[in-house]
Amino acid sequence: MELKICHLYPDLLNLYGDRGNVVTLARRCAARGIDVSVTGAPLGERVNFADFDLFFIGGGQDAEQAVLLDEIQGWRGAEIKAAIEDGKVMLAVGGGYQLLGHSYKAPDGKETDFIGALDFTSVGVKERMTGDYMFEWDEPREAVDIVGFENHNARTYLGSGVRPFGKVLAGYGNNGEDGTEGARYLGVFGTYSHGPVLPKNPVLADFLIRLALERRYGGGVELAPIDDALEERAHGFMAGRLRG
Repeated sequence: MELKICHLYPDLLNLYGDRGNVVTLARRCAARGIDVSVTGAPLGERVNFADFDLFFIGGGQDAEQAVLLDEIQGWRGAEIKAAIEDGKVMLAVGGGYQLLGHSYKAPDGKETDFIGALDFTSVGVKERMTGDYMFEWDEPREAVDIVGFENHNARTYLGSGVRPFGKVLAGYGNNGEDGTEGARYLGVFGTYSHGPVLPKNPVLADFLIRLALERRYGGGVELAPIDDALEERAHGFMAGRLRG
């Protein structure tokens, strides 16, 4: 088996070690003998989205998002939207998550249109929502707690066309009001969880890998076990502190 990963805007969107998510996916594939390749798709560079199984887009500050604006409102945004509707697997974090929504309204009232691939909007506020946090994700065979780090001044409100990624157990999540974290739509996982999120949550990394492989090869993909003792210790320490 092989897995082809596309890293969108690695040159601009890489807050808080988000690139580590791609490294984690690649190493967990390699440890199982799965042929894996990672291709960057930086600003202005076209790639054939049909060639890839899994996409990653990381976080960025307002300045980086402004640089991307023309492209994501144009041809790149159309390609991302088409890939999502085709069922491609995608992990979008922080600012990359926000870009998939309809729009962002800044604290000064200025509104910016984004891709509109997922049914949600974001509204900027002066107070930042930051710190270690945790949410419950109930999509696997049994619910698991995902730990991460959030730092955003946007409150995101989901529309009827998407469901939350999880339920906030500690921290803010989408908006600090309704208890939701992130968004799930088709093969897309949108989240505010930096850190990066996958090294401390190997169950999520493996879920993404399996989902992408099953889309390519059909159902019933079983991943060989990996020694996750270190990852589980890191996860357990943070989860315990947040529960404490």
